[in-house]
Amino acid sequence: MNEKTELNNELKRTHELNEDGTSVLIDDHSRFFNRDLQWLEFNRRVLFQSIDPKMPLLERVRFLSIMSSNLDEFFMKRVGGLKRRLRLGLGAQAWELLPPEAQLADIRSIITDVGALQRRCFRDDIMPALEDVGINILNWEQLTDDQKTEAEVWYRANVFPILTPLSVDPGHRFPFISNLSVSIGVMLRRAGESEELFARVKIPEVPSCMFRFEGTKLFIPVREIIEHNLDDLFPGMEILKILPFRVTRNADIEHDNEDAEDLLEHIQQQLRERRFAHVVRLEVASNPDPRMLRLLLDELDLETEDVYETDQILDFGILNDIANLKIPELQFKKWRPVEPRGLENEDSDILGAIRGGDILVHMPYESFDASVERFVEQAALDPKVLCIKQTLYRTSGDSPFIPALIKAAEAGKQVAVLVELRARFDEARNITWARKLENAGVHVAYGVVGLKTHTKTVLVVRQESSGIRCYAYIGTGNFNSKTASLYEDVGLFTTDPKITEDLVALFNYMTGRSRQRDYNKLLVAPTTMKNQFLELINREIELSTPERPGRIVVKMNQLEDRGITDALYRASNAGVKIDCIVRGFCCLRPGIPGLSENIRVFSVIGRFLEHSRIFWFSDGSTNPVDGKFFIGSADWMYRNLHNRVEATAPVENRDLRIRLWEILQTELDDHRQSWQMDSGGTYTLRDSSHLDDDDPRMEGTHSRLMRLTLERRRNQPE
Repeated sequence: MNEKTELNNELKRTHELNEDGTSVLIDDHSRFFNRDLQWLEFNRRVLFQSIDPKMPLLERVRFLSIMSSNLDEFFMKRVGGLKRRLRLGLGAQAWELLPPEAQLADIRSIITDVGALQRRCFRDDIMPALEDVGINILNWEQLTDDQKTEAEVWYRANVFPILTPLSVDPGHRFPFISNLSVSIGVMLRRAGESEELFARVKIPEVPSCMFRFEGTKLFIPVREIIEHNLDDLFPGMEILKILPFRVTRNADIEHDNEDAEDLLEHIQQQLRERRFAHVVRLEVASNPDPRMLRLLLDELDLETEDVYETDQILDFGILNDIANLKIPELQFKKWRPVEPRGLENEDSDILGAIRGGDILVHMPYESFDASVERFVEQAALDPKVLCIKQTLYRTSGDSPFIPALIKAAEAGKQVAVLVELRARFDEARNITWARKLENAGVHVAYGVVGLKTHTKTVLVVRQESSGIRCYAYIGTGNFNSKTASLYEDVGLFTTDPKITEDLVALFNYMTGRSRQRDYNKLLVAPTTMKNQFLELINREIELSTPERPGRIVVKMNQLEDRGITDALYRASNAGVKIDCIVRGFCCLRPGIPGLSENIRVFSVIGRFLEHSRIFWFSDGSTNPVDGKFFIGSADWMYRNLHNRVEATAPVENRDLRIRLWEILQTELDDHRQSWQMDSGGTYTLRDSSHLDDDDPRMEGTHSRLMRLTLERRRNQPE
């Protein structure tokens, strides 16, 4: 199957229809925003964290790096996909408002603007602030003679042996340039000759791209040191010009997996293809030599609109060396996640605690280690546990789940793991884990054909005196110990027999291709979830009256699905009050009379990455705690509702519903970290001019929830 046919098939698969079978209106700019442009606006909010003087200085530095990393991924995934369609002569996809060429033009305009703002922030705000506290990022000309000697000694011992200059001439083809690598292009000439030659030097990470002078807080980029020692690499040559540059390659190269005979081998082939995929962006130092730039454009098959110039460092990711300095007064106050009551030590019986009633854990405010990790580790060691089933979408490189599952298999338990091989940028790691698990006797499945498995679930089956009991965990975040300390997520532990029965059926669907379509309590994509969400929205419409309007509050990462959005518009017109807390892009347009005047959209950005999905519907209740609450892995995106395996669970324990409402209300009250979208798609930091500094609404979501978590822990009975 050729590339163009694959993309056309994708178009057919993802073309959305209304409930009556008619096509969703796709070209109405008054009703929907473009997802890519809204995602770039999200990065403006990320960049604001670097500009915000109330943010600790080194955290401001870190956000500069985060923003650059976000843009790298955006170019690899989104720009790469648009350029791929353009190259194949394909127009806009069914859900897009603009053709690829128009989207790319708008993207370039926004990124140029945001990039200029990022550089100004670094030059005018961050650098002077760092210098004020004795942290300096120097260039070669600023070094003393002694510093130059120190840098050169280190360079000769640690960098020079690694460098491999690659020339371009009739005997040497233009070298392969790896994705996201920084290089120095060198134009040189042999003594006594007029012919100019080009060579490339790749900047290695050894292990860092910044050199720190001994006993100081003075740094210099490794690239600077290399640039001023190029004579060592090209003895006897005259160096005429240099041009630092960086390339980004397309990562949107997924093929149709339905016909793959061996999915693992198929994904490995995709990884090989990705390494050599088309270049989609060329970043260069400002005022590049025209001849060198033309050579790069020709060799990399790029146009001038693919070039982005900078008068500063090419990769702000190197600033992590600065952000990671151990200077507590310049960083967020250290936070240690709280162990839930009853799980304070390694001997705590988490299975026993779950038998005592449903448990909600809120990361990173509460400990992932003491809850989710312990759940699997104790199940692996418990002689009464018969079976463990778990999904793995993204996990850490030193994941504690892998050895726990292997121990369980070696102990004779039945262990089944669904490893999603198509988790973008984690494919290689997941392949390694899959093979390690298989070699240990674990039953490994690679997902459902044609779908990505994104659900975050664990099922434990235990033999007890009363018979077999099943324990379930349904979460919003990945089973990743590292991100669990940075990402905000919630998870539910339960022995509810209807939920565990559903989870048994869901695992049978994922591992054995069962055709289960009806579930007791779980909302499962792609089978039941979207229709059930539509029913919940429609019920708010039915129950809404002028005296007691319906209400919906939802929290997620992205909101894009057209069917859901149209249902929210109908609800707004029926008087339902709707608050959407959406961290990233939101394609819904709020506040438009006759369409969405009852809808507000907020975005909370700060210390932790808002990642949980929480859904609340008033269901006619006067007390919000009596409404319907759900948590799960799915955003309201087409891909989540139609093309992924997702699970969302109801939260029925009243005490846990109180906690979920506390989370939602905290974010709705926030006037420190919260941004509100207007009807034109522009976000502004919520107005706080009418609030005193000691007003709880000025505390910020993350600080407030840390405080409330500590207070709750202190007030819980022993």
